[in-house]
Amino acid sequence: MSDMITADLVDLDLSADTKEAAAHALAERMVALGRVTDLDGFLADVAAREAQMPTGLDGGIGIPHCRSAHVTEPTLAFGRSAAGIDFGAPDGPADLIFLIAAPAGADDAHLTILSSLARQLMNAEFTDALRSVGAADTAAALIRGDRAPADVTPEDTAVAPEAASSGATAAGTPEPADAGAADAAAPASAPGTGSVPDEPAGQRPFRIVAVTSCPTGIAHTYMAAESLENAGREAGAEVVVETQGSAGFTRLDPAVIAAADGVIFAHDVPVRDKDRFAGKPTVDVGVKAGINRPGELITEVRQKAAHGEVTSAAPAGTPVERTGDSREGYATKLRKWLMSGVSYMVPFVAAGGLLIALGFAIGGYKINKAPSVMDHFVWTQGDSWGALLFQIGGVAFAFLVPVLAGYIAYGMADRPGLVPGFVGGSIALTINAGFLGGLVAGLIAGGVVMAIQRVRIPAALRGIMPVVVIPLISSAIVGFLMFVVIGKPIASAQKGMTDWLNGLTGANAVLLGGLLGLMMCFDLGGPVNKVAYTFATAGIAVADPSDSAMKIMAAVMAAGMVPPLAMALATTVRGKLFTQTERENGKAAWVLGASFISEGAIPFAAADPLRVIPSAMVGGALTGALSMTFGATLRAPHGGIFVVPLIGNPFFYLIAVAAGVCVTAALVVVLKGMRRPVPGTTAGDTAAGPATAARETEQVVAA
Repeated sequence: MSDMITADLVDLDLSADTKEAAAHALAERMVALGRVTDLDGFLADVAAREAQMPTGLDGGIGIPHCRSAHVTEPTLAFGRSAAGIDFGAPDGPADLIFLIAAPAGADDAHLTILSSLARQLMNAEFTDALRSVGAADTAAALIRGDRAPADVTPEDTAVAPEAASSGATAAGTPEPADAGAADAAAPASAPGTGSVPDEPAGQRPFRIVAVTSCPTGIAHTYMAAESLENAGREAGAEVVVETQGSAGFTRLDPAVIAAADGVIFAHDVPVRDKDRFAGKPTVDVGVKAGINRPGELITEVRQKAAHGEVTSAAPAGTPVERTGDSREGYATKLRKWLMSGVSYMVPFVAAGGLLIALGFAIGGYKINKAPSVMDHFVWTQGDSWGALLFQIGGVAFAFLVPVLAGYIAYGMADRPGLVPGFVGGSIALTINAGFLGGLVAGLIAGGVVMAIQRVRIPAALRGIMPVVVIPLISSAIVGFLMFVVIGKPIASAQKGMTDWLNGLTGANAVLLGGLLGLMMCFDLGGPVNKVAYTFATAGIAVADPSDSAMKIMAAVMAAGMVPPLAMALATTVRGKLFTQTERENGKAAWVLGASFISEGAIPFAAADPLRVIPSAMVGGALTGALSMTFGATLRAPHGGIFVVPLIGNPFFYLIAVAAGVCVTAALVVVLKGMRRPVPGTTAGDTAAGPATAARETEQVVAA
């Protein structure tokens, strides 16, 4: 690690008061040494990683990190804050901040060094030494491993050595007897290797295999591994961890997995080759739970083993990963289940809707009355081609509700939920329960499968459970409930909602358009955006959608185009208010916005949310309301300006989009213009940079 950190990359008196300012101060040291080529671009990558999950750890540690194309070589900067900085850790602010910068193509050797640092952070003696050290070169030597924590003398410290032991330590992490304890420990530190003793079960320790992974695969992956290993030694259990990091991973020896009594998954990205661990008691949580409460996870997997709870022995395939803390509330879990269904449904919506729209464009609005192309198709007639596209699109649309229901159940119960979910969704179509019926059917199917999976089954029957027993029983229960018990009430509710939409006129329709516009621009492709989009597409997912449903679809697509187009316009007319990176992103935003890809505005919103998101919401609401006022209609669920020929009242529709774009761009320019420059920088340097966003908040309010 000698080339990775030097005294010039250490700040023992970090004065920043926010995580953005801390990252900015440490990143400037990297820029000064030529380790980072574009400060704003690098900080944007750090902010994007931070947005995925807070990087604060229990014990007063903040470890912001990212892989970035703006990094020339793997670099580590360290800062120590007397006041503490909030990095989102449950136990409060962090006083030890490590900024890790990895190149986009970092080699395995350097990533291994970074993983070694992550493991050191679980050593209380190491963190105590960093809290007490008084010289930057000594701190750098400690981090590099040139000096052991035990070798730090009173002359090296800024405070009395006895005070160092009072520093915060990682929760649940025992202090090893010596500096090398973490590395000299048990077989856990060598995944995929080691022998499996042949002791009788009653005379050997409880054996656990674990997998850890995080989105970047640099820090949290290895910290969770070290935390689980330490907690296992304290609890008298053997814990062997497979770290699935950026440098790849070495698979655990199948014999080690076979001999394990339980499995712990601590991950924020899908576990690779997950089916290797099927048939064992399993605890599945986010990676931070593996760092912050490893002892609880070990206790939980032991309890599951005692109760005989095991995962399905069926191959995992490509399961919907239900990551996150096991203590998440029901509302959070419900949102994830519903979004899993929506995410699989959207491609069917886009493909089917565009095919239907093209069918109308080629064959006219009577194409829905055309005979089947199996009976009549003339190669030289445009009407035949229009009918072909329309009928293919209709087939694709027929999958919407079954796919929605099937993958909601999939999100709840993995592959065993697919069969009852699809059956329930198909029944919802049969009884005219529509979109609402699909939602309910998916939730019921997932719940039924989860209930069946909790029943203790003899080992001899486990092999046929996912293939025969679960599909049979769950499909029968879901079918009974949908046909006999709740189908008619749901169908009535669906009809009532459809009638209400068809009856919307005047002010009510305008208000609905404004509300949908707000939702489309609130989180730019996130859950709220998807709710509005799904609401609109559900209305046109029929052979003959109502005029009101097509107006809603038009308003939603128009509003979704506003944020990226507005940011593109703003970077064009007032480029000096934006960084060079943002100006480049603005060029791409023209195409993304025109294509109805709201996510094109995310880089701007992530860097400056207090100005960009409210401005986008105002413009989106205006566009949605104007689209409704003008009576614009749209049969296609996607396409942006490329489906303008398929839009009813296209001229006024484009006016509505243009109005929202101009209002949003004007608001962004005005708000950014009100900001006072940060001392020592130019307007272009400070505009919307993620490291200055928090400091600028107070400036905007004051102005």
